[in-house]
This record gives sequence, structure tokens and C-alpha cells, in this order.
Amino acid sequence: MTTTQTRFFDELAKLMTNAAGAAQGVRREVDTLVQSQMERVLNNMDLVKRDEFEAVKAMAAKAREENDALLARIAALEARLGASGASDSRAD
Repeated sequence: MTTTQTRFFDELAKLMTNAAGAAQGVRREVDTLVQSQMERVLNNMDLVKRDEFEAVKAMAAKAREENDALLARIAALEARLGASGASDSRAD
């Protein structure tokens, strides 16, 4: 009787081990399927990737800095023109 019970429990343990392995396989398949579906949905939404966003953000920051520098340069030139224009009008 002991041999029969031991054999029964051994077979039950093998069955459970196989079932756990099968469940892990199914989980991997489901994860892969969900990931591929999410990628397809995101691609259809035409979203911007993070690296592309960061590149455009850096370009915008550089353009803003250049714009500020040009505005300061224009203001300095206008100030010089205003100062020389004022001295020219006094000469008349």
C-alpha cells in the first residue's frame, strides 16, 4: 500500500510540475501577444519616440538661445544707431 501511495504522489508531483511549466509557457505567449498588440496600437497612434522628442527639444532650446542672442545684438545695434542718429540731428 505504501508503494502505491508513493507512486501516486510521485505521479501527482510530475503532473503538477508539468502543469506549472505549461502555465509559464502560456504566460510568456500571452505577454508576447499583449506586447505586440500594444506596439501595433502605439504605432497606429503615430506617437513620437522619446529620443526623437529629446532631439527636437534640444534643437528648440538652441534656437531659443540663438534668438535671444540675436535680439540682444539687434537692440545693441539700434542703440548705437539711435545714439549716432541723435548726434547727427544735433549737427544740423
